[in-house]
Amino acid sequence: MTSTIPAKPGRPATLGGVAGAPPASRAATLLERVTGGKDSAPVEMTAPFTGQPIATLPQATDADARAAFRAARRAQRAWAARPVAERARVLLALHDLLLEQQEEALDLVQIEAGKARLDAFDEVAATALVSAYYGKRGRKLLAPRRAPGVFPLLTKAGEVRHPKGVVGIVSPWNYPLALTAMDVLPALLAGNAVVQKPDNQTALSALWLHELAERAGLPTDTWQIVLGRGSRIGDALVEESDYVCFTGSTPTGKDLAARIARRLTGFSLELGGKNPMIVLPDADVARAAAGAVTACFSSAGQLCVSVERIYVHEDIRERFTREFVRRTEALRLGGALDYSAGMGSLTTAEQLAAVSAHVDDARAGGATVLTGGRARPDLGPLFYEPTILTGVTERAKLYADETFGPVVSIYGYTDVDDAVERANDTPYGLNASVWSGDERGGWEVATRLKAGTVNVNEGYAATFGTVGVPMGGMKESGVGRRNAAEGLLKYTEAQAIAVQRGLRLRPVRGLPPALWVKGMTASLKALRRVPGR
Repeated sequence: MTSTIPAKPGRPATLGGVAGAPPASRAATLLERVTGGKDSAPVEMTAPFTGQPIATLPQATDADARAAFRAARRAQRAWAARPVAERARVLLALHDLLLEQQEEALDLVQIEAGKARLDAFDEVAATALVSAYYGKRGRKLLAPRRAPGVFPLLTKAGEVRHPKGVVGIVSPWNYPLALTAMDVLPALLAGNAVVQKPDNQTALSALWLHELAERAGLPTDTWQIVLGRGSRIGDALVEESDYVCFTGSTPTGKDLAARIARRLTGFSLELGGKNPMIVLPDADVARAAAGAVTACFSSAGQLCVSVERIYVHEDIRERFTREFVRRTEALRLGGALDYSAGMGSLTTAEQLAAVSAHVDDARAGGATVLTGGRARPDLGPLFYEPTILTGVTERAKLYADETFGPVVSIYGYTDVDDAVERANDTPYGLNASVWSGDERGGWEVATRLKAGTVNVNEGYAATFGTVGVPMGGMKESGVGRRNAAEGLLKYTEAQAIAVQRGLRLRPVRGLPPALWVKGMTASLKALRRVPGR
């Protein structure tokens, strides 16, 4: 497995010891956008590539978080009063600014999350796609909708959408730019204000997008960012939000859902996954192996929709495995702020420990490591080689539990029904991948998989990048969806309005109820035959 040196000649090391990073003064400027910070114990974050400090982050108290909600609520009224078209223009302006200034965003994402630069660009692209989709289609999606009234011509009915109010958003560390955009931007477009708690590790990326949004025309205070420990500000986020959007682990999501349910407010959750890939016997082996490298090792496997289980038909298993291992061993590991590395590092020491423990446990249980299986401290404190395993048994922790790292297990099968059953044999249902030489056959298998998104001849990017289709999890992988119409309308309250003309919907004075019921019955039978009702 080749490697690169985590530095780039000709670019000065300025932040976190990483070449090409923005100066420490830039980090300080971004941190000025944080709301609150009276907690007496600030947090120092370090760069995954080097272990050197990035910035010291102020932490909010419960009072700080509640003050942020009060400010957001005041700002929300004026923001919601603006026409949808005006709010949409902010998103389109943000789109343009983002693409013009993406180099700084790429540096920040690499420095904070430890990604390879191409993986960091995935975040820029996803943010641009979300901005453009809702900026162009939001007005139509939020427009009042006419509906057939109970009696044609006599009942005028429709549906209007109102913003929830203030949306609380808890964002993870693994996709700090993309997941901020995918949750925050539709909430804003719907007329809400937002109070966001990004993870401390990748807070600067969220703050950078916040700065860009205000430059694009978003009013001050409409989007608040608080940094803090869940134990200190979690109650405020639950109690003050009119809707909560959370991305994180399944156990935390379950606990959060129970707390929110007591308030009878809405929520959406994207949680864990143990995502399968099925390689059908007619698949193009080279193409499937190349796709598996991306599906398993992008962002060092720290991606909610990353593939961790591969089921390959026995007719092609040996060829696929050989090609997959060859391509994986050709990946270049490194932390340079350029496109020289194919995979970066893990993001936190906790994640490195979890990945190492999973692989060591599987190996102790008899699994074979075909490639990888070890940390690379020679490259940086959190690097771990992309790892392929076979012979993993049900006793191994990684057999059913999410690893969330660059580790994948290969299993053989002879019957497609068996492969589908094994792919579905999990409490999770976030993403899946099917590879076939027959698109119709691949689509048919995809419909049988219990996952919120399924990609045919792709790992995850086809559904991830198609903002016009919903994205989310089945079973214990979550509740609700982001993207598409649902990803916007979930941030609204639907209101039905009907105007009745002429005919009353109760018997007029002097008309016996039995006779009125008889006439209504005849009317209902007639309406049954009217097309479109």
